[in-house]
Amino acid sequence: MNKLVIIRHGESEWNQKNLFTGWVDVELSSNGITEAHNAGKALLKAGFDFDVCFTSYLKRAINTQQIILKEMDREWLPVFKSYKLNERHYGALQGLNKAETAAKYGEEQVHIWRRSFDVRPPEMQEDNLYNARKQAQYRDIPQAEIPMCESLADTIARTVPYFEECIKPLIISGKRVMIAAHGNSLRSLIKYFEHIPDEEIVNVEIPTGKPLVYEFDSEFKTINKYYLE
Repeated sequence: MNKLVIIRHGESEWNQKNLFTGWVDVELSSNGITEAHNAGKALLKAGFDFDVCFTSYLKRAINTQQIILKEMDREWLPVFKSYKLNERHYGALQGLNKAETAAKYGEEQVHIWRRSFDVRPPEMQEDNLYNARKQAQYRDIPQAEIPMCESLADTIARTVPYFEECIKPLIISGKRVMIAAHGNSLRSLIKYFEHIPDEEIVNVEIPTGKPLVYEFDSEFKTINKYYLE
C-alpha cells in the first residue's frame, strides 16, 4: 500500500481579508502559521515520515511545508518546487475583495467565475501589478506557459501531468511524499485520484492546514482517505 499526504497551505493574509489571491504571493496569517504548526504536530503524532516533498512557487505553501518539516525535525528533506502546483490563476480578479466583486458584477456571475469547471475569469492585463510574467520567480519559465487567467480545467491540465510525471513514480517506488499546495491545485489532484465528475469537483471543499492522507493499492487506485486532526 502506498500513501501520500497532501495539505492546503494555512490561512493566508488574503484568505483572512476575503481577497481573490491566485498567483499573488502573500504571507500566511498568524492563524495560518498556527495551522501549519498543528499540522506538523499531528503528522508527527500519527507516526508519519517523508522522503521527499513538493510544493508550489508561492510562499504561503512553501512556508506551510517548512513549518511542518520543522515540527517533524525534517527540515533537511529535499523539497521540489514547481509553478505547476500553483493555485488557479484568477486573472483580473486577483487582489479584489470577493464581496465587493459580487456587489459589482452580481453574485451569480462571481459564482460562475469561482465555481464553474471550465469558465475563465476576466483576463489579467499586461500592466497589472500582479502580472507573474514580470516577477523574478518565473524568469526561467517561457512566458507562454504563464497564464493570465485560468479555469479549474486549465489548472488540472498543468497539475495532473506534473503529478503523473514527477510525483507518482516516486510514490509507486515506495517513497513517502508530502505535497503542500493550494485549494484548486489540490482539487485537481483529488479529482484525478477519485475520478470525480467535472460538475461535482467544483463543490469539493479543502480546509486550510489539515493534512489529507491518501492510500493507494498496487494499481494506484484510491482505497482510503482521511484527514488528520
